[in-house]
Amino acid sequence: MAAVKELLRAEEDGRLSFGDYTLTSKTKLDNFEFEGDIYKVKTFSEITKLERNGMFVYESVPGSSVEHFKATESDVTFQISAPEDVQFTLELEPESEYEVLLNDVSSGKMMTNLSGKLSVSIEISDGENVDVKVAKC
Repeated sequence: MAAVKELLRAEEDGRLSFGDYTLTSKTKLDNFEFEGDIYKVKTFSEITKLERNGMFVYESVPGSSVEHFKATESDVTFQISAPEDVQFTLELEPESEYEVLLNDVSSGKMMTNLSGKLSVSIEISDGENVDVKVAKC
């Protein structure tokens, strides 16, 4: 998967793509309107972060590229690529259980903390893509 050179874009399928881990310095794009919400992305080699209406949505360390990101009440789905192993954090419902699927294989169930954050680590190589689904149990 290539980096998202526009930093943040709306896809024809009604999903978002964002992040460019190939950048050497922090770059951001604010005030991106999508389906009535305002998005902001900060991205570069060390971190990628997405906010919606000023609230945390997604963060990865190191930086990543995310394509076809969609969050509903029941699940979050996207495809991720990064230059090396990556950890991403999502803002979900507080103190709730979710099943994490990577390339359609269950990685187990996890609980969000009091603030609703869920962190997942993925072993990945540069040029590799991983399909992610985080589904509420």
